[in-house]
Amino acid sequence: MQPAAYDLESRHPGWPARLGPLRVAAGEVAVRPIRLRDAGDWSRIRLRDQEHLEPWEPTGPGPWRDRNSYWSWPAQWTALRSLARRGQCLPYTITVDGEFAGQITIGNVIRASLRSAWVGYWVSSSVVKGGVATAAVALVVDHAFTSAGLHRIEATVRPENTPSIKVLTKAGFRQEGLFKRYLDVAGDWRDHYCYAMTVEETGPGLVARLVAAGRAEYP
Repeated sequence: MQPAAYDLESRHPGWPARLGPLRVAAGEVAVRPIRLRDAGDWSRIRLRDQEHLEPWEPTGPGPWRDRNSYWSWPAQWTALRSLARRGQCLPYTITVDGEFAGQITIGNVIRASLRSAWVGYWVSSSVVKGGVATAAVALVVDHAFTSAGLHRIEATVRPENTPSIKVLTKAGFRQEGLFKRYLDVAGDWRDHYCYAMTVEETGPGLVARLVAAGRAEYP
């Protein structure tokens, strides 16, 4: 049996786009495409927040300081923008009150009969527990299920990462199982829970559900 062919699309449906704002405890959350000039804010926050971020992110080559320096951003931006233009991801910057506050990406987009992708995100330590990550996930997943035409979104998270698990469950994701020794994180192969959602489970949309639950407001 021949494997299914998954053709790349010349332009990603739903890309680029600006999403939000949505008001939460930390401020007004919005999502926009990544920019080359994000380099300074991106590097400053990630260098400052190494202890906050490194335990949950895939192991990379070289020291954290080198991988997250100002000069490492242009190559990452170029690669992500290229993937977006080829229909393989949706890479976004998260802002709070107009200021850079993190990143969120819909990645590994597969179309044809699967129409699936994953969502990954990080936010500055200065806005954790303020509803920022949950709002960003809701905005981007709603967009992925509508304008981007996807059917299923999944997220993997270490069992020890309680804050991220809370983000996913508040957004409406369900746990599907445990991937043993799934990903090299912080120098070792770590187990990860798999959380997922399909478009049929979103009802009126994740943003609308957050607002109805009193977790967010429309500006």
